[in-house]
Amino acid sequence: MSKVLVAMSGGVDSSVAAQLLLEQGHQCIGATMMLARNSTCCRLEDAIDAKSVCIKLGIPHLTFDLTREFDETVIKRFVEGYVQGATPNPCIQCNRWLKFGLLWQRAQALGCQYIATGHYARTARDSQGVMQLYTAVDIQKDQSYVLYPSVPEVLEHLLLPLGEFKTKDEVRAIAERCGFDNAHKHDSQDICFVPDGNYAGFLERQKGVVAKEGNIVDSAGNVLGKHKGIFHYTIGQRKGLNIAAGKRIYVVDINPVTNTIVVGPAEELMASDFDAVQALWPSGVSEDVIHADAVVSYHGRRHPATITKTGASSFHVHTDEPIRAIAPGQSVVIYDKDRLVCGGIIIKRGYVLT
Repeated sequence: MSKVLVAMSGGVDSSVAAQLLLEQGHQCIGATMMLARNSTCCRLEDAIDAKSVCIKLGIPHLTFDLTREFDETVIKRFVEGYVQGATPNPCIQCNRWLKFGLLWQRAQALGCQYIATGHYARTARDSQGVMQLYTAVDIQKDQSYVLYPSVPEVLEHLLLPLGEFKTKDEVRAIAERCGFDNAHKHDSQDICFVPDGNYAGFLERQKGVVAKEGNIVDSAGNVLGKHKGIFHYTIGQRKGLNIAAGKRIYVVDINPVTNTIVVGPAEELMASDFDAVQALWPSGVSEDVIHADAVVSYHGRRHPATITKTGASSFHVHTDEPIRAIAPGQSVVIYDKDRLVCGGIIIKRGYVLT
């Protein structure tokens, strides 16, 4: 009998994941990470919901206060990214450093052989016996994009019980059958530590962050107006520019060195080449050049591309057709059909992301 630490957020997905693992004969421990104050998940209320489910399942429930670690590894990177004109994805950082880092360490200390989550994705061994990460059967719910930090040594110990379900309704039906109070609890939305969705307002409240006014220019350098701080903007943004250009214009570049927002027509948003750093290869693929599909945003469409390794933790992407609004700070994830090959953080040359 395997011992599993189940990451339980208090939601229906992780609750059903625990139920399914018990049915499979595993010995389970529920664990809730307390991460951010004033968040929409991982709050005291969510820990209470998770504990209620664990009591019903007859399994232990633990809470881990990781607010300090969350501040250092997720919120700090989020703030630094926006200040540098990037658009970071904190969920990926949370998975990398907390779920697949600290939580796995806690699991091992408890004598667990596995960790499990309620994410919609699948793991399976390939023909060579290597554990791989695959998209969920329900592609609309697929969450493999945010799981690319699950490197091979983690994949070997990761259980994803929900990956084979065809619809979320099937998962809720199991929760109803089990009598879980959270069977119809809403899915979490947006960034958990910015519950009102006002990223700029959140950033302005952070120590040391100052909204510095600067120029809005076109690609030729002509000054068209003033901006109220670069972290108020992201690549592809059209609203809030307050410029009477006589045509639709968008944010096409953000330069933190000159504190400048560059705007232009939609065609200036198109690009076929970009680089990724802090790359992780859960597939273990060793080829220097591969042809696969690139996804540049969560639930984004696939773009056929050529991926070239440029270092141990970096790669270059050339897409067959131009992509609109590639945003530094977001992650690009590479797929070979339904298998996740690798992922990394999109970067503009000359910018530094920590």
